[in-house]
Amino acid sequence: MKTGTFSELESRHKEDPKPVVIYLYTDWCAVCKIESFNLNKDKDLVKTMNEHFYFINFEAEKTKETIRFQDHEFNYLSNGSSGIHELALALSKNKDQPVYPLWIILDKNQNLIYYHEGQFTAEKMKQKLLEVSAL
Repeated sequence: MKTGTFSELESRHKEDPKPVVIYLYTDWCAVCKIESFNLNKDKDLVKTMNEHFYFINFEAEKTKETIRFQDHEFNYLSNGSSGIHELALALSKNKDQPVYPLWIILDKNQNLIYYHEGQFTAEKMKQKLLEVSAL
């Protein structure tokens, strides 16, 4: 799947507003790795995502740059040898410790329309993306 960054999203979204899929994961999350592999194998899902959505992969605990999103700035919060990005906490309903993988789907106006913690099968994702693209 074609992925972008939050900084690219702002300029691309002004030119061509589309729904946004944000995928929050961590390097240590085994479910995240398996899920990412399985989703990328599904050619129909990849085609739908690439044509009708902006897709952002967001490593919640290793991304250290300041991110500007929806007129707010978010920074990395260091906790000694590890840490977490403020944006991961802002997007998560569980403010103490986000559940990974975490899927956020925003409509073309960047309003939250779907929130999913944990594994997301290719079939369920395709169904959800079809619902969203029909909005």
